Amino acid sequence: MASVSSTIMNILKRIIPSRALRKYELFMYSAGISFMALEYITISLLLGIIAGTAVAFFSTFYGAVTFVAVFIGVAFGYPYWKLNKRISEMEKMLPDAFFYLASSLRAGISFSEALEELTTSKFGALTEEFGRVVAEIKKGRPTTEALNAFAVRNQKSSVLYRSIKILIEALDRGAPMSDVLISVGNDVREVLKIKQERKASTGMQTMFFILSSGLIGPTILGIVIKVMDNISGSAVSVSLPVESIRLLIMMFIILQAAVSGLGIGVIREGKFTAGLKYSVLLATMGLLVFKGSSLINLSF
Repeated sequence: MASVSSTIMNILKRIIPSRALRKYELFMYSAGISFMALEYITISLLLGIIAGTAVAFFSTFYGAVTFVAVFIGVAFGYPYWKLNKRISEMEKMLPDAFFYLASSLRAGISFSEALEELTTSKFGALTEEFGRVVAEIKKGRPTTEALNAFAVRNQKSSVLYRSIKILIEALDRGAPMSDVLISVGNDVREVLKIKQERKASTGMQTMFFILSSGLIGPTILGIVIKVMDNISGSAVSVSLPVESIRLLIMMFIILQAAVSGLGIGVIREGKFTAGLKYSVLLATMGLLVFKGSSLINLSF
């Protein structure tokens, strides 16, 4: 098994550009997954091959689909979910962490000491991130560079990135840090409040996309396929290319799910990339509903 994984890693190293591997490693590092890029991609491939082979005994097509789904889910879906969860937690805790830092500074200690004191508090993933900053400072790295590394690790979150960049600029200019921290903390709290209100106000539109692309549409198409299958198998001399039509419908369901997911991302979070996770979920849901509805017995 070790020799197989080593062979796969060597092949991947030759195929995947080094720049793409560096980006993927940063993605993994930001998600808090302690694997090298090639190692994790190899694990994802092996899991996909195992799952795809198991399903291929029943259906070659679904075996291929399972391989692709498992590989994408493990290689990108899980890290993306973990990164989003981590970022969401850090954004929520950021204002309280900044207020804590401000109160420590007003007590008369230095900014570096206040950061070290913050690492003993309970702010979840944010405490871990500031712990990395403090560890880098203790190794001799300047405070602004350590904070900049923090911002780069979490640049997927505009809230975290901009907030830390403001702190770096304030440190460089010698601004009163306690006042800056309180001001930025209040701004972050307002931004998060607006985000929450936006999600709440777009609930109906999101529900429409989910029902139409993941439930109602696939159900109707599944029933249509079942009717066509019954007609082709009846005594009536009508021959329909049911399997070809089934494949086309499945492709249509995936395409519709992708478009709907991107639409949900724009509506809820204001960017297309945020809709990728919804696209994957809707495609999976739509295909399962389509498969289930196409098995309904329509004979009377």
